[in-house]
Amino acid sequence: MWFDSWSDVLRVIIVGAAAYVFLIAALRLTGKRTLSQMNAFDFIVTVALGSTLATILLSSDVSWVEGAAALLLLAVFQFLVAWVSTKWGLFRRAVTARPAVIVSDGTMLEDAVRAARLTTSQVMQAIRSGGYGDISLVAAVVLEPNGTLSVIGRESLGDGTALPTL
Repeated sequence: MWFDSWSDVLRVIIVGAAAYVFLIAALRLTGKRTLSQMNAFDFIVTVALGSTLATILLSSDVSWVEGAAALLLLAVFQFLVAWVSTKWGLFRRAVTARPAVIVSDGTMLEDAVRAARLTTSQVMQAIRSGGYGDISLVAAVVLEPNGTLSVIGRESLGDGTALPTL
């Protein structure tokens, strides 16, 4: 249980180092989008990459080539999904969430807060983090596709074209 053999340890070190280098190379080749702030699909791919890397490291039943193929497959799929989603809006809407207005014109939209499964205190925390002590000074709070809350003050609203429609 505590120790099987030095050859198993050596395998983990050698295969792990090779798989790690391969994963970094694959992620660099597929572009910055693979490592950007994550939406739900990006998060799933990231978890799958981590799980695959762990399997390569710890399972002697998986060869390095099989593991590298699995890592490459996930990176290529992530690249293809990102590329296709830039070309076709319908596909983009299927794989990414849409931004949602949570606060509009200094008023918290309770239905939108509930639909986003947020709490009032989470929204208020975002407002405070944005440097506002009064919700009436906030033009909008938007729940972004990556899960962050963007706070737009009245002084920064402009014509509001960057906001999603209600």
